[in-house]
Amino acid sequence: MQGLSQKRNKRINLSKDTMNILQPPGWVRPKGYSNGVVASGRIICVSGMIGWDAQGNFVSDDFVAQARQALRNIVEVLAEADARPEHIVRMTWYVIDKKEYVAAYADIGAIYRELIGRHFPAMTAVQVSALIEDRARVEIEVTAVVP
Repeated sequence: MQGLSQKRNKRINLSKDTMNILQPPGWVRPKGYSNGVVASGRIICVSGMIGWDAQGNFVSDDFVAQARQALRNIVEVLAEADARPEHIVRMTWYVIDKKEYVAAYADIGAIYRELIGRHFPAMTAVQVSALIEDRARVEIEVTAVVP
């Protein structure tokens, strides 16, 4: 991680190694995500998770309920690799209705903090015309790095 200024980057201690949040000088600090992350270690790629349970049954047709279940699913998959939410370095949300997503910011923030914590990786949200599963309102994929 040569060349990264410790003054400009927030360090998060994860065991022996560190994860650095990239915050260029003079940039407004983003709310709920980071501009970038640099980390080293074992990489875990989690496929897009949707709002269904372990048996493949949707918990609800409600956007927030599906987002909660998708985040729970992510936490469970990470645990299989001895990883935790704080190891997530990148998260991508695919939503079918941007207005529904924006209207749910407060609820999403609350469930995010409940399940993921106050850890904010590099994050992107994209509106798509549809998801492969017809009942899915949101799909979330993550990349994690375990030191």
